Amino acid sequence: MTTIVPARAPALRALTLCLHLLVLGLLALAVGRAIAGDRPHTGLVVAAAVAFGLVYAAGPVVPRVRRSRKAAALWLVLVGAAWLALLALSADGVWLAFPLYFLQLHLLPRRAGLVVVVVTAVAAILGYGAHQGEFGAAMAIGPALGAAVAVAVVRGYQTLYRESEQRRRLIQELTETRADLAAAQHTAGMLAERERLAREIHDTVAQGLSSIQLLLRAAGRALPTAPDNAARYVDQARQAAADDLAEVRRFVAALTPPTLEGATLAGALERLCATTSTRHHIAARFHLAGDPVPLPPSHEVALLRIVQSALANSVHHGKAGSAEVTLSYLGEEIAVDVVDDGHGFDPDQLPAPDPESGGFGLAAMRARVRALGGTFTVESTPGHGTALAAHLPFDTVAEARP
Repeated sequence: MTTIVPARAPALRALTLCLHLLVLGLLALAVGRAIAGDRPHTGLVVAAAVAFGLVYAAGPVVPRVRRSRKAAALWLVLVGAAWLALLALSADGVWLAFPLYFLQLHLLPRRAGLVVVVVTAVAAILGYGAHQGEFGAAMAIGPALGAAVAVAVVRGYQTLYRESEQRRRLIQELTETRADLAAAQHTAGMLAERERLAREIHDTVAQGLSSIQLLLRAAGRALPTAPDNAARYVDQARQAAADDLAEVRRFVAALTPPTLEGATLAGALERLCATTSTRHHIAARFHLAGDPVPLPPSHEVALLRIVQSALANSVHHGKAGSAEVTLSYLGEEIAVDVVDDGHGFDPDQLPAPDPESGGFGLAAMRARVRALGGTFTVESTPGHGTALAAHLPFDTVAEARP
């Protein structure tokens, strides 16, 4: 019954239906006994029972009774008055006190409900005693026991309901927390992916475009006086563009770098040094130390990108004449070192990464190595070249093998 409790669960609706059936059954009992027993005032008893039933039935269908505590209290007064009229005419009206207890406890505030239940129980005892013509302790047991049971049941239900609400709120909070956590993880994943894409673009497309720009600039300077050299620079720029296009296709398709396809990491680095020496005024030499071991693609890509970016920095920023690239398999770790004789710089005064100036190189290298559990160091002095080293622990590499 929506006037008694919020209809939040099928169990509550079932209890409400049972209460309605109980009231209907007790009214039918009072009317039936009055007619069958040929008692006095039979017509008045039937009329009082019908009036009680109509007043009781109005509660569930009147919206204000469900929404307003004052309207519910007024409805309880009318139901109580109809019940007292029936009790005054028939002793069988005493049994209706039991469903009234539940209505009063549900619709009234805690203390007021207890007071009204006690008053109803006293009225039931007095009314029943008046019909019997005497008063005794036995007459008080039924109404009093019914009131006690109603109070216990309602208080127990209210306790269970509060605990259920607490659990529901807790589950809702946990659900919201999980949703927030999932959103945070999704955001963190997006940011990590953006950082990875920024590194990949810097180490592939940006570096390739810089090389093409330098080659075309050299071709423009050589064109008036040395067209053969200009043509050679243009051919190198065209080859660089073709290589970069292959890198971009690989990048989009999420495949391994073309320089690593069908080749070892050492072979890819050696080829990178040869290509850099051909395209730019720098002598890049590759050295291998130790016995090569298989590496997972993620580690090979990281080391290759680090050397790519380091050589690009040597050419574009350091204006180096030579660079030494060393790949070392040291037993417990794998290392790559790049040393050049360029202009050098002060590592403590590096500017923040700037997309327009291309200042992602060292930060991207350091991020790559850190992501694989390794260490990255840079040593440089203005006018005395630059040396950088990336070390990856061998146990981390071994665990990452497919």
